[in-house]
Amino acid sequence: MLIIAALYHFTRFPDPAALRGPLLSLCIAQGVKGSLLLAREGINGTIAGSRAGIDAVLAHIRALPGCAGLEHKESFAEAMPFGRMKVKLKREIVTMGQPDVDPLARVGSYVSPEDWNDLISAPDVAVIDTRNDYEVGIGTFAGAVDPDIRSFRDFPAWWEAHKDDYRGKRIAMFCTGGIRCEKSTNYLLGQGVNEVFHLKGGILKYLEEVPAAQSMWNGECYVFDGRVSVGHGLVPGQYDSCHACRRPISAADKERPEYERGACCHNCIDEYSKADRARFRERQRQMDLAEARGEAHFAE
Repeated sequence: MLIIAALYHFTRFPDPAALRGPLLSLCIAQGVKGSLLLAREGINGTIAGSRAGIDAVLAHIRALPGCAGLEHKESFAEAMPFGRMKVKLKREIVTMGQPDVDPLARVGSYVSPEDWNDLISAPDVAVIDTRNDYEVGIGTFAGAVDPDIRSFRDFPAWWEAHKDDYRGKRIAMFCTGGIRCEKSTNYLLGQGVNEVFHLKGGILKYLEEVPAAQSMWNGECYVFDGRVSVGHGLVPGQYDSCHACRRPISAADKERPEYERGACCHNCIDEYSKADRARFRERQRQMDLAEARGEAHFAE
């Protein structure tokens, strides 16, 4: 059984580039795979490996400047959900494109999973899903507003266009693991919204702790690894991923005429060039050959 650890932490890294090499080397030495992002504002990512490997990497991260209080969320998988280990340097660990947003200055009020249902059921609360459209499409909370955005960078423009709809409302926000809400709640507070709340630990913590019989979550939760989606108890879901656009697709989606294994789905049929499609088909051919040889080949 492999451990999957999702983590993020906002802190000040004066020189994130200096942290990359030792962190990557440790992950490789421990057989840990996945993706970690480093920026001046902190660290974010998901990794998978053995219990000992994950513990070693988490201990290393917690020893970095300002990271002693790092929290992480764990789930489990029978097979490795990543093909390799990547540690990337970024301008932001979650891209919002708002230079004045600073989660270290202030954020909204955290709400624990066990108290979330009561909050979002209140008539004076507007519940906003901060995730991208394809994530919302496979699951969200009952009554939540879907901003219908392609990326988190689009959220400020959406708010500016719709803010008058929420005057006098308390705002409750949520995302997969909590990181986007650190920025979105800081942004709304900066825009003059007085009462802003967010789900502590995100959807993943809610699905882990709240029994299905008491849940207000509908559908599955998209995750950024080979599992594609998870349900209550963080058990792997029913979705696969289009290897062209990476969006989640169901068994029914694979029956649609737009679907071609490894090359396109109904979401991206008009989004790529002929050269791109040829490249995707060749990648799928290589994956099929690797499978026939009993080798692993990830579509990354």
